[in-house]
Amino acid sequence: MTKRMKNGLLIAGVVLLSTLPLLLVDGEFGGADGAAEDMIRQLSPAYEPWFAPLLEPPAETESMLFALQAAVGAAVIGYTVGLYKGNAAKSKNR
Repeated sequence: MTKRMKNGLLIAGVVLLSTLPLLLVDGEFGGADGAAEDMIRQLSPAYEPWFAPLLEPPAETESMLFALQAAVGAAVIGYTVGLYKGNAAKSKNR
């Protein structure tokens, strides 16, 4: 099996693993915040929050900020791994 074929199979596997649950599972995708709020209201109906959020952005903006946070985190991790790998290769060549 060639390297190109292995890469193609890996990519196909990743695509299947990410799309099949979306296609086969019927359900509502909700966040942990909403589930926690529902559970608190169910357990203690008289509960009042201690404070209100200062800013509630629209759902699209919230999703964009979450994606930006994930991208920055991935960049930091990638930079750190590359830095350590480069330093290891440089010290190995000495």
